[in-house]
Amino acid sequence: MARAAAEWEEVEYLVIRWTSSFQNILRQIVQVGITECKVIIVTQNQSSVASYLTSFGIDLSRITFLNVGSNSIWIRDYGGNTIYSNDIGQRALVDWIYNRPRPLDNVIPTHHANYIGDPIYVTNSGTDDLVNTGGNYMSDGLGNAFASELILEENESGNPYGVSAKTEADIDNIMLNYMGITEYIKMPTLPYDGIHHIDMHMKLLDEETILVSRYPNGVADGPQIQANIQYVLNNHLSPFGTPYDIEWIDAPPSISGLYPDNGGYYRTYSNSLFLNKSVIVPTYRPSVDGPALAKYQELLPGYNIVGIDVDNTGENLIALGGAIHCITHTIGVSEPLWIVHQPVDMVNAGSSITIDATVKHNSGINEAKVFWREEGATTFNETIMSFVSGDQWTTNIPISTNSNDIDYYIWAESNSGKQISRPIVAPQGYWTTEVNSLNVQDWAQHNISAPYPNPARNKVSFTLNHIQGPIDITVVNTLGQTLYKNRISNGHGIIDLDLNLNWKGILFIVFEGDFGKLTKKVVKL
Repeated sequence: MARAAAEWEEVEYLVIRWTSSFQNILRQIVQVGITECKVIIVTQNQSSVASYLTSFGIDLSRITFLNVGSNSIWIRDYGGNTIYSNDIGQRALVDWIYNRPRPLDNVIPTHHANYIGDPIYVTNSGTDDLVNTGGNYMSDGLGNAFASELILEENESGNPYGVSAKTEADIDNIMLNYMGITEYIKMPTLPYDGIHHIDMHMKLLDEETILVSRYPNGVADGPQIQANIQYVLNNHLSPFGTPYDIEWIDAPPSISGLYPDNGGYYRTYSNSLFLNKSVIVPTYRPSVDGPALAKYQELLPGYNIVGIDVDNTGENLIALGGAIHCITHTIGVSEPLWIVHQPVDMVNAGSSITIDATVKHNSGINEAKVFWREEGATTFNETIMSFVSGDQWTTNIPISTNSNDIDYYIWAESNSGKQISRPIVAPQGYWTTEVNSLNVQDWAQHNISAPYPNPARNKVSFTLNHIQGPIDITVVNTLGQTLYKNRISNGHGIIDLDLNLNWKGILFIVFEGDFGKLTKKVVKL
């Protein structure tokens, strides 16, 4: 089974296509790139590009020049996407049919695969002839991926590419077989985004967080973006079974105040690039960039946030409908040390934080630790994680009754000696758990989630976080009739309730235990 990598995972190669008309932007990207990873530059003018970079003092020792033909700068759309077998096994690239008549670009992933010596799987045979584009794809590394409905339109009957007509189920099956995508979330296209690529208005920052461009009320694609995000919240969950956290970042207008619905370019801060410990963000002018860069630093503490101007008279990249993410791509490391963890948002004073993580490497795991401190302290404590089973590790951190909030990160070492932390920028960046002094009823109020999805048809779920004692769960209708009752002993994790086909309208889900009684409302469709 394949696993498609997330963009925030460890990167071995940054790949770009050199275009002299945007050499200043590309040079700045390369300057960041060589501090984080190796760089592959597609160009047939190596000497002039090397001379240009050297004139800015850029060390070429981590740069490879790939002397092959190409058509355009938009390597995000035609570059191959990293997958791994069995989560952390053999690295390979997946290459779709490029949705542009640029045949040299379409085979660039094969050149990349040949250079790194890895397999490549191309969706160009039989009924697997899938047209797709990298700007309209975003993966969380755990089987969920996002796209606009462009993916449906470009592969439907009568498509202009001559590929076989596919249903949505056909497309989902190709993405599952080639990339391990089990939940392929598709949203309506946006009226004013001519290319219909989701990376122009949203960015996955981690498994639970989506950064989304925001327009003033009623302006440009603002209403459709809000509707799309609401659709996601109503119908899909993060891989941890929780509703997504949505963070908004204002899309800037032109100097004269124009947005895409009245002649302005599609300026976006979400079209950014993860590059190990750096994040490169498109910028436009100082008067609007400050809050956006500060938002990135707030959401991604410890990362090196780098702004690069894509909106100037010399190199106006945004005028062509793209920004930083569009002209870059990455290839993950060959042997990932993979840590997956759902951060603990809140804990009660006088209790403990349970830290669970999946930790995997193809050589096995030698050791895993949690480094933690009270907020304001300058040094971290170490707590060794215990192996549970499979790839699961855990530990508990006791919290005193007068503790401050807790900062922490996870560190692991493989049997081969490789080490990594999550967040990857630790100890400069870390998660923070809020420490509260709540009574049992208030704790339950904060730690029994809202129902999702809601409205619901067949099933509704709740996330419970360390609710003490047995819990009775009752489903009641508006007439006060009890439709279902059950007792659970474990108040931690995801609770799924199957909804009877005959139940309709408003239902009340009642949780009752040592904390008292708590009621949640669900609309049954």
